[in-house]
Amino acid sequence: MQLAHLAGREAPLAVVQDGRVAPLADRVGIATVDELIASGVDVADAATQALAEAQPLQPGMLARPLLAPGNIACVGLNYEDHIRETGLDRPERPLIFAKLTSSLLGPDEEIRWPAGLTTSVDWEAELAVVIGRRMSGVSVDDALDHAFGYTAANDVSARDLQFSDGQWIRGKSIDTFCPIGPVIVTADGYDPDAKAVASRVNGTTMQDSSTSLMVFGTAEILSFLSAFTTLEPGDLVLTGTPWGVGGFREPPVFLDAGDVVEVEVEGIGVLRNPVGGPQG
Repeated sequence: MQLAHLAGREAPLAVVQDGRVAPLADRVGIATVDELIASGVDVADAATQALAEAQPLQPGMLARPLLAPGNIACVGLNYEDHIRETGLDRPERPLIFAKLTSSLLGPDEEIRWPAGLTTSVDWEAELAVVIGRRMSGVSVDDALDHAFGYTAANDVSARDLQFSDGQWIRGKSIDTFCPIGPVIVTADGYDPDAKAVASRVNGTTMQDSSTSLMVFGTAEILSFLSAFTTLEPGDLVLTGTPWGVGGFREPPVFLDAGDVVEVEVEGIGVLRNPVGGPQG
């Protein structure tokens, strides 16, 4: 089941299937995906009924599918092909960093940054996990049972800030630097470790890989995180990016005003964002 938020709605919860969308909030009495996760209510039957009256999905109809995650945890250097392109050492354990929640952005919204702050804005296509059940000290075998679903994410990164600071939060957390969407696919029947992940800039494919090439699989990442911090329902976990980012190309390629960047994850769809570039 694909869940989304309709743009401009006070109660935006919706269901999406095969290029069609139907409002769901009024049928289930739950306004948002965030509230649905907290409630634990099964809306599958209501979603099926709603889809009988679905309308064609048009560009700009969807807002970001998760409004207020408590935390955004991320994994660096988690694809063998990306490690090779960076020339860095393979991590012995998941390399964890965070993005601030103020960096969240929805589909079709502009990626932008303060003028003069950075000249090296890069893209990173990723599969993201939406936590559905509280996790603390959970084993690898049980970890995926705690996922509510999955979405696509773009871990937008200011490479000059990332590498000059010595830590990554500023370079990864500029406002608009965490686009997610367009939908959340619920966890039932979705295998996160066998999905194609790609990115395109202005229609040119930049990344084309598979989550099967992750160094640490999704369950291993979630278990590792839960060993030192409690993950709460609605938290977001980005699982890393494959080869093909702009900063490690020869010569490097970075985003600028007028570009359009797309992230596509198999079974989830295309997360499209125009680039507004430097502002102010």
